[in-house]
Amino acid sequence: MAKELYVGSLPYDTTEYELEKLFSVSGRVTSIHLITDTQTGRFMGCGYVRMSTEAEAKDAIATLDGVLFLTKTITVSMANPQKQKNQGGGYKGKAGGAKMGGAPKRAGAPKAGGSKAGGSAARSAAGAKPAGKATGAKPSAARPAAKRPASKPTSKKP
Repeated sequence: MAKELYVGSLPYDTTEYELEKLFSVSGRVTSIHLITDTQTGRFMGCGYVRMSTEAEAKDAIATLDGVLFLTKTITVSMANPQKQKNQGGGYKGKAGGAKMGGAPKRAGAPKAGGSKAGGSAARSAAGAKPAGKATGAKPSAARPAAKRPASKPTSKKP
């Protein structure tokens, strides 16, 4: 069980000091975070209080939930775990593939970093490309057959 509590319905003029004083009745308060609007900086009327032990957090819920604090009745409950935010932008799915406009993945291609005997590490050490392979062109067996419409008999109408 977590030690962090969510406190809602707080009066807008609440300070961290007043909230710490209130929660110290149930035990030692380790941190307080009041939620503010990112654009205006105005207090949103809710916050988080972290207690030093789970027993103190349970006691704070039992004692302070529904209590009149300054001018409003506050709610105290266990805080839900914080969701991880994406770090940075960009597409987070699989890269490449036919759907994304990239080349389809080949089943027999070696994985990056791995090398087989005569693989990319051996070629780079020799400084030459293997003979018989044209750069950038696929062998004719690897290309799909061109689809041609079946020839239709041409008949001219008189």
